[in-house]
Amino acid sequence: MKYKYKLKPYILLTPVMIVILGIFVTGIVMGFLQSIGYFPIVGLKDFTLKYYKEVMMSKDFLSSLIFSIYISFISSALSVILGVALAYLIYRKKEKKGVEDIVFKVPIIVPHIVAVLLVYNLLSQSGIISRIFYSLGFVSSQNHFPSLLFEKNGIGIIITYLWKEIPFIGMVVYSVLNNMNNKFSDVAKTLGANRRQVFFKVTLPLIMPSIVTSFILVFAFSFGAFEVPFLLGPTNPKALPVKAYIEYSNPDLKHRPYTMVINMILTFVSLILVWGYNKAFKVISKYNR
Repeated sequence: MKYKYKLKPYILLTPVMIVILGIFVTGIVMGFLQSIGYFPIVGLKDFTLKYYKEVMMSKDFLSSLIFSIYISFISSALSVILGVALAYLIYRKKEKKGVEDIVFKVPIIVPHIVAVLLVYNLLSQSGIISRIFYSLGFVSSQNHFPSLLFEKNGIGIIITYLWKEIPFIGMVVYSVLNNMNNKFSDVAKTLGANRRQVFFKVTLPLIMPSIVTSFILVFAFSFGAFEVPFLLGPTNPKALPVKAYIEYSNPDLKHRPYTMVINMILTFVSLILVWGYNKAFKVISKYNR
């Protein structure tokens, strides 16, 4: 009877887990088999690592990989810095009157495709800011406004990610700050520490685990996201998910193993980030004990 109650939750979850894990595992296995050259429907039956070798030695692939890491790291690092600062400022503000709900939640619930349209309407050379600059005489024509979209540094992509990720990180850190025990800060103030010393010596170390996990989450999302770099990214280099999509669109099915190699590399990086997230989460658990 005792085992029956212990197994009941797992039995109830079984149908859902079969669907979720079935689709995930089947996709991974089929993708891996195709990446090593086993795709019988088009006559590929020999297992080989040549597709991995060719893809990883390709300059286009390396450029895409570096570009994806670059936009993911820059946007995640800036989001962490600005998100923590935003959360701390709102936390210190006594009269909030629901300002945190507007600042944090509104950008989060807006879909990325809408965020792309907002950034395009604001920052393109025919956008609102370029028109304001032209009206004020800062530029002689709208075409002289700096090109911030579709350029090789991914500025438009990074700005879009910042608009979405700063509120996310701010909301996570703000929740931790609200539930944090203030005894340590009070003791530090009693011993003569000023506000800056209390933040860097007491508050920041206490919220650091949540900052690390938030960074991993937004980095993983940015690294694997497709729609923002597809719509605002440069022609060359392409972000890795965009390159995988283009390779997948190749009408020659014998080209499919190259796509699956890129997908396997994206999956491998994602698994590493999941492992890092779990390690960071264990650290958080220690802080909460």
